[in-house]
Amino acid sequence: MKNTLPLNRILQGDCIDILNSLPEKSVDLVFADPPYNLQLQNDLYRPNLSKVDAVNNGWDKFSSFAAYDSFTSEWLNAAKRVLKDTGTIWVIGSYHNIYRVGAVMQNLGFWILNDVVFIKSNPMPNFRGVRFTNAHETLLWAQKEKGAKYTFNHHAMKALNDDLQMRSDWYYALATGKERLKNGNGTKAHPTQKPEALLYRVILSSTNPGDVVLDPFFGSGTTGAIAKKLGRNFIGIERDKKYIKVAQKRIDAIKSAPAEALDLPEKRNQARVPFGALIENGLLKAGSKLHYAKGKREAIILANGHIKCGKLTGSIHTVARELSNAPANGWEMWMYSERGKLKLIDELREKFRKLKVQS
Repeated sequence: MKNTLPLNRILQGDCIDILNSLPEKSVDLVFADPPYNLQLQNDLYRPNLSKVDAVNNGWDKFSSFAAYDSFTSEWLNAAKRVLKDTGTIWVIGSYHNIYRVGAVMQNLGFWILNDVVFIKSNPMPNFRGVRFTNAHETLLWAQKEKGAKYTFNHHAMKALNDDLQMRSDWYYALATGKERLKNGNGTKAHPTQKPEALLYRVILSSTNPGDVVLDPFFGSGTTGAIAKKLGRNFIGIERDKKYIKVAQKRIDAIKSAPAEALDLPEKRNQARVPFGALIENGLLKAGSKLHYAKGKREAIILANGHIKCGKLTGSIHTVARELSNAPANGWEMWMYSERGKLKLIDELREKFRKLKVQS
């Protein structure tokens, strides 16, 4: 397995051993939902004396905080080895473990980009009434090395949020109803299944089509299912055969979205076009007028690529900023006239990019 990447497969075994067997710097994204070390000592009961279906599996039990920290350090270090230098990692946890995980991540050299709060619209009540209802979990998003280039599809996230910048508080319901995978006897197939919507946002935000997403605690396969749906490759690692069976069946039923639906170019990744290039190439002419999008102001295009509006002279961005008295993107603030209609100069920038690609 050293020289090949087992794409779109679920690998059975210990996550640390398998991670160490994979090629170095081969993965674009790691999403990890590790054991939370909930430290449950006794069974939980509702007021009606029915037993709560809580997480009491052996894989969530550790002898001490030191043992948990050691385990965390080992799998995170192994995950870092397989991440590309441009890769990022998401780790989800609760108050039981996320602070310890975050400290280990920083000690290993990961650079935390965001913490995101997954706020549950349907949390489990605190039945004993001795604490606040635990209604959220925390995700840490980090890059492998501080300052390295990484993927963040800002415009895709903005579009997903009604064209408003995406915030770090995400509201979702726990996986219930038809989304919740069940065994033949009607019990939960996996106790910590995450909502598909959560993974959709994680994967869409920080990968591109064809990228490799690895989940070292694959469980019921939510990561793989969403990766396949979004045209990404996945690698799952899971110890338990019964979880693998459930996850594989789930993923086999998924159909990938068509390629044209996944082509979401980020403006920041497109070739830079100086405003002066539009003049040099005849798309605009020196002496022509531009119209300010937020008022009845006009500017004259100068031969050097600057514009003059009254007493203001400078770049399209500088003059727009002075007129609006706020940060401004000149490509979205100035309009030109074409056949009697006003259009944003950003349309000419896109036209120029296409001409450069074709030439």
